[in-house]
Amino acid sequence: MNALTSLLAGLLFGIGLIVSGMTNPARIIGFLDLFGKWDPSLAFVMGGALLVGTLAFRFASKRQRALLGNPMNIPTKRDIDRRLVLGNLTFGIGWGLAGYCPGPAVASLATGGSKPWIFFIAMLGGMALFEIVERRAGKPS
Repeated sequence: MNALTSLLAGLLFGIGLIVSGMTNPARIIGFLDLFGKWDPSLAFVMGGALLVGTLAFRFASKRQRALLGNPMNIPTKRDIDRRLVLGNLTFGIGWGLAGYCPGPAVASLATGGSKPWIFFIAMLGGMALFEIVERRAGKPS
């Protein structure tokens, strides 16, 4: 049941990204182009996501178990460290250069273009490189 629920949630998320136009890298680049032809549509999508996420976390923080019975695993770490800042910078630079972040990139694979596939393969390579570096440094990922 958990796998089916995860699949349905992922499909709903992907459909939402496609319907909102967030799988189009030009929209993302347009949002980041503050001094050119700025496209504010991503701000509305982010605002909606923040609203839903805030409500979901408030609801979830009061529960011991998830709706499907699994234990709740809400993150407790709140400190801002070097790894967090460098990870966010890397994510932001990649997002700004390519116009994709992981969710929209995966949803875009179904569109048949080569650019999402190139990004996706590069993303998997970056994830593998991170795992290798973390294991050599002896840190849990």
